[in-house]
Amino acid sequence: MSKSIKFGTQTSSMFLETVRERINAYFEQKKISKKADGRMVAKTIGILTLWVGLYFALLFAEVNLWYHMMIAIGLGLTMGLIGFNIGHDALHGAYSKSPQINKALGILFNLIGANVYVWKMTHNKIHHTYTNIIGHDADLQVAPGMIRIHKDEPKKWIHKYQHIYAFFLYSFASISWFYRKDYMKFFDASLRIGDEKPPRIEYINLFAFKLIYYMFFLVIPLIVINLPWFQVLLLLLVMHLAEGTLIGNVFQLAHLVKETHMPKPENETEIHDSWAVHQMRSTVNFARESWLTGFLFGGLNFQIEHHLFPNICHVHYPAISSIVKETAEEFKIPYIENKTFISALKSHAGFLKKMGN
Repeated sequence: MSKSIKFGTQTSSMFLETVRERINAYFEQKKISKKADGRMVAKTIGILTLWVGLYFALLFAEVNLWYHMMIAIGLGLTMGLIGFNIGHDALHGAYSKSPQINKALGILFNLIGANVYVWKMTHNKIHHTYTNIIGHDADLQVAPGMIRIHKDEPKKWIHKYQHIYAFFLYSFASISWFYRKDYMKFFDASLRIGDEKPPRIEYINLFAFKLIYYMFFLVIPLIVINLPWFQVLLLLLVMHLAEGTLIGNVFQLAHLVKETHMPKPENETEIHDSWAVHQMRSTVNFARESWLTGFLFGGLNFQIEHHLFPNICHVHYPAISSIVKETAEEFKIPYIENKTFISALKSHAGFLKKMGN
């Protein structure tokens, strides 16, 4: 993936400077921090307590297989919430002013199966810079070959039905991520800048944390849970299917929908829009008025605000979204949003159907 994309510098680039000034003024007037507040701390404690409680319930609860499955589903969903709400903010430096606190909370990303180094490289650096640019945005690798997301990709007969089977494939997102994709991306030289290689400590972290994850979410359950081994594996599969369904669907709703732009670089190196305007054209919000959606998804339904201000904690996104929207309208720049979670899912399905045909 090339790192040589250059963005335009036309007058609409003033949009970012203006909206940044207004957002800074909002926090100064309110005399509040851009980082986590009491609401975020309470949510963090609640989610982590639920995670630990469900894990021990999965191991030691003396219930039948069906109740165990309910616990496994809850555990999988809770690990998705940890990634959405805590890990994501921490790895963007948005949780706390203290790098040490962000780093400590970021370790949770490793403990729920992902890899911090790979995430920072592919998401923080590449995705947030080259959003929705085919051949550059590493987050667009959605089941390559099985799901077609751009007109320049080879078309297969099966793609005609991708708007139906894609949602089934998404349920395997965490299994693919934790057991395959992290390794592939870690050793993929095309994702690096020049001859840059991962520091030696990151090789140790990759294998050490993966081993810890496999111990806690494979080996220990097989040893401790008082069920036949094949039923334990079924529980762990159910856990992953729940987690994968959550993260696999939510991740698609911000960029792979009918309304967003997927530009092809001119001369393979240039994007006409400024970086900020490109973000506005390639990113979409959903369910902005739903408190519950924002609470559960860690502000991922406010993707526009997140892409423009990734260092601001997501609990502030609802308040600043009106500032961003008003400024965008003033500069005649699109502010794209789907009103509900369901309408966002329908838009994603429509996008898949269009690309499949």
